Amino acid sequence: MKLEKRHGALLLVIGIWNLVTWSNFAKNLAKTAQDPEQHRPRPYYVAHAVLIVVNAVIGGVLGSLGLKALRSR
Repeated sequence: MKLEKRHGALLLVIGIWNLVTWSNFAKNLAKTAQDPEQHRPRPYYVAHAVLIVVNAVIGGVLGSLGLKALRSR
């Protein structure tokens, strides 16, 4: 399958959006963990940390595919 430049632009935008939104979620999760009024079990934080890491990797992969498609002829 050959990706065109418009596909590359879309993948790059999706990858950046994914990284921005999940990094914001990570900051909010860290604030929640430090709040003494929030009593959440440890698996809650582990599960959400795994979600953040997996989605950051997906965003990075999509972004790199988008860059490759944009740089191609």
